Amino acid sequence: MELFGLLSDGQVVNSFELINEKGMRVKGINYGAAIISLKVPNKEGELVDVVLGFDTLASYLDSFELAGAPYFGATVGRFAGRINKGEFDLNGESFYLSKNNNGHSLHGGINNFSQKIWKLEKITQGKNPSVSLSYVSPDKEENYPGELSVSLTYTLSEDNELSIEYKATTTKDTVVNLTHHSYFNLDGHQSTVLNQDLIVNASKVLEKTNENIPTGKFLELANSAFDYKTAKKCPTNIDDTFVLDNKNEFAASLFNEANDLKMTVYTNQPAVHIYVGGSCQDIKGKDGVVYHPLSGICFETQNFPDAPNQNHFPSAVLRKGENYYQNTRYKFDLV
Repeated sequence: MELFGLLSDGQVVNSFELINEKGMRVKGINYGAAIISLKVPNKEGELVDVVLGFDTLASYLDSFELAGAPYFGATVGRFAGRINKGEFDLNGESFYLSKNNNGHSLHGGINNFSQKIWKLEKITQGKNPSVSLSYVSPDKEENYPGELSVSLTYTLSEDNELSIEYKATTTKDTVVNLTHHSYFNLDGHQSTVLNQDLIVNASKVLEKTNENIPTGKFLELANSAFDYKTAKKCPTNIDDTFVLDNKNEFAASLFNEANDLKMTVYTNQPAVHIYVGGSCQDIKGKDGVVYHPLSGICFETQNFPDAPNQNHFPSAVLRKGENYYQNTRYKFDLV
């Protein structure tokens, strides 16, 4: 564990690093419980940093002042995606959330989990190294009900798989939807994703308004431009929620023929939100690299956006006395 920087109020931000016996390396910080570097051996044995990020804490802080914050590598909550008009009803009571996206609530609101200092609970090294972090979100934070206690564990397996395990409990009935927001690029963060092959294990996508709010309808993908059941090159622009065909099987994959590197995404969530473009225009990232809209692709495994307002969506309600659990895995192979 090393010092990464200090916030203006003196709070310490530390970094951590996990290294497996095959040489794969994962580096993160406890600001937003974010992954800042993910280095995977390619077919020549060289390490490729496959996620976007920044070199300094100041750059992470400044990025949230941008018109479209990129959320590089961050843990997103209390609710990933958009909630229509920042409002929902629960147990007969109306809740009015902080609005931070065209009159809607996005990714938990103005001062969300991605901008919090998480407590570093435990780091283990050796085989299958891991790190556990926690955050306690006070009752009424961003106007969400209930004190939410969240734990997050990153584990790096000897099979070059990064596992992310989320757990949460609440003091009052609330809504929860957590996700991970790394931008991946298997050719390295200085490159483009356009030549990489994308597969998404989904036959349907959520219909949305021009403000990216789900209408409640499902669109069939067969023979459409967004049908990624068979491999296609990454799109130049996408910001859509895919309804997964089989929970606990693979959700999506990305393959880069240039170095034979493949990433497969597994999750117990009902959806994966795929995002390319938009937030990365002329952002100076790690190693002096200037990012662009095609620098990376996000695989945000999660429940459906606006689930609190759509009764036929999978429930996002976490009741007092119940346990929230999510597991997502990013597995890297040479093929």
